[in-house]
Amino acid sequence: MLKNVAAVLLEGVHPFELGVVCEVFGLDRSDEGLPSYDFAVVSAEGPLLRTHAGFDLSAPYDLDRLDEADLIAVPAGDSYVERDFPPEVLRALNRAVERGAWVLSVCSGVFVLAAAGLLDDRRCAAHWRHTETLARRYPQITVEPDVLYVDDAGVITSAGTAAGIDACLHLVRKEQGSAVANGIARRMVVPPHREGGQAQYVDRPLPRAQSDTVTGVLSWMERHLDREVTVEELAARAHMSPRTFARRFQQETGTTPYRWLLGQRVLLARELLEGTDATIDSIAVRAGFGAAATLRHHFLRWTGTTPHAYRRAFRGPAALAEVVPR
Repeated sequence: MLKNVAAVLLEGVHPFELGVVCEVFGLDRSDEGLPSYDFAVVSAEGPLLRTHAGFDLSAPYDLDRLDEADLIAVPAGDSYVERDFPPEVLRALNRAVERGAWVLSVCSGVFVLAAAGLLDDRRCAAHWRHTETLARRYPQITVEPDVLYVDDAGVITSAGTAAGIDACLHLVRKEQGSAVANGIARRMVVPPHREGGQAQYVDRPLPRAQSDTVTGVLSWMERHLDREVTVEELAARAHMSPRTFARRFQQETGTTPYRWLLGQRVLLARELLEGTDATIDSIAVRAGFGAAATLRHHFLRWTGTTPHAYRRAFRGPAALAEVVPR
């Protein structure tokens, strides 16, 4: 259960990346039925730390607080790419993973996890500016270029600031379900779900004009996830040629129409598994997969578990006694 969260700070911490973790896990949203976390900011190098922005932060907890955390988050920091880290911090991170806690890095915080050896023989994400340096310095790590975040068996690494939000919400969704993750995202006014494999950046992040975007098509696709569509049909709705539409879609979303649609369908299936008693067959139809076997195939590839196991995790064994249509 994700309840106890600690952010570990080092000298030169970036306040914005720390703010990402604080915003997701440090605010009490229980008035909206969302969980509240036992959140602490832990200092690894003294009670007063100098931030990257030039002001000081007071962190009241020491490293002993990490031994009870369900999640340890490591925000980015100045000079993390070059500097050494206190051995006691690296040992605390290793103890956390050994006892089954989550560890999550934002941007250059990945270098702390790498120094601890937590990424050896794992896949990881990093800001595009740091991927080559990370791969060169730690050849035993598989660095995934350009992706937003990577979840590898309890160790989550993310790219820049916005990707840190995505990674945090991914973990909330994985541990506490789509309803909780979506509720937090609504309060933060951010998109509730971006898959980790999307590109970090796009060729033209700011569209030139409203008519030059695929925004309207995205809205239509969200409302019609149960429909089979082709790139040609979507391009016609956007008043573009298929080639131009595919290129523009990649530029504006960081992924392809097919993968975006699959991701949204899996997300809808997760919500239906969590919040309804619908059968797997009916969920497959409503989410646009057509058949339960197709749903199971894509669900397993995207989430690492089956629809039945996912429903049991979030709703208990009784939820597996599905209603059989008459």
